[in-house]
Amino acid sequence: MKQKHKLTPQEQQELSQTHSQQAAVREFASTEELLRADASQIEVPPAVAKRLDESISREPKPSRSWWRRLTGG
Repeated sequence: MKQKHKLTPQEQQELSQTHSQQAAVREFASTEELLRADASQIEVPPAVAKRLDESISREPKPSRSWWRRLTGG
């Protein structure tokens, strides 16, 4: 004889969350595509953005390319 088991409200909620998580699965063709999608969904904290900007500003500027130096551009 099979016993039927009714789900508790908590079990129903967990089951619902599991189904919604599975529906949100995406596949990406490349790593870059994955990173862009992730970056569009995540907000960078202001403190981290400030530190990143400061770090980038301390980086040396790239030298001019040889052809720009040659042509004076």
